[in-house]
Amino acid sequence: MTDQSDSTTRRSLIGASTQVGTEVSINFGSAIAGLLIPIVGSVVVVAVRQVITAIAVLPFYRPKRAELTWRRLWPALLLGVVLVTMNLSFYESVGILGLGIAATIEFIGPFALALAGSRRVLDIVCAVAVAAGVFLLTGTSGEINLLGVLLALTAAASWAAYIVLTRKVALRLPGLEGLSIASVVATVLLLPVALIIVDYSRLDWRVIGLLVAAGVLSSAIPYSLDTFILRRIPPRLYAIITSFGPVIATLFGVLILGEHFTPVQLIGILIVCLAAGVSIATAKERPRSTLESTAETIP
Repeated sequence: MTDQSDSTTRRSLIGASTQVGTEVSINFGSAIAGLLIPIVGSVVVVAVRQVITAIAVLPFYRPKRAELTWRRLWPALLLGVVLVTMNLSFYESVGILGLGIAATIEFIGPFALALAGSRRVLDIVCAVAVAAGVFLLTGTSGEINLLGVLLALTAAASWAAYIVLTRKVALRLPGLEGLSIASVVATVLLLPVALIIVDYSRLDWRVIGLLVAAGVLSSAIPYSLDTFILRRIPPRLYAIITSFGPVIATLFGVLILGEHFTPVQLIGILIVCLAAGVSIATAKERPRSTLESTAETIP
């Protein structure tokens, strides 16, 4: 019994540490994207990210042609559109607001979805705390760009829609076939535009290398590790670790992008993360289904 308990503990520790690693990878990739947006624009950055996602997923999860009917495919097709909207609006907001602020506002989406239908007083208190944290982050400096906030809120709503659609896709398409189709749709929508608007004179090996690095760190690594992680830790722990993503994003914003935050803004970011973490940690654990395991991947 002790050996089995020790083995479970080791698996959980490995899973949790790997999940922390994916959060670092995603936000490091977003920080690199922040460096690239002034050079090539967010459309090009997102297009390269989607191409890399498709390359990483398609060889292993190719859908069967005989099963590609409209009834089964429409959620995956819509998911591709949501991916484009989510990533474009997020990176545009990063270009305007900075990574730390944009990532914190974007996190409102999945948090609001997690609280939908909840009647717990604690959840209401946590929701109010998150709203207060966002106000401290955006409403106290007097320099926040309204368009940037709206774009970050669009990314937040798109992230929530991504989670809902992923659940629907999981019912119709096995494994990651839905993500494969969504990635193709997103690539088809973005790549032609990116090829038209990109300033080729600004492309050199350094920029190309950073574009590939951003795509790998933000998409290929997290997608490939999510299944490994979710087999080793419960959904609640996964969500708790994810709730501290804005703190990691803020750290990379400071270290890589040279962003500056007032003490009040830093308090606002911490309030958002802690309120979300408390709400998730105290929620009643539900039995984990295969559907939920598939739906819990985050772009």
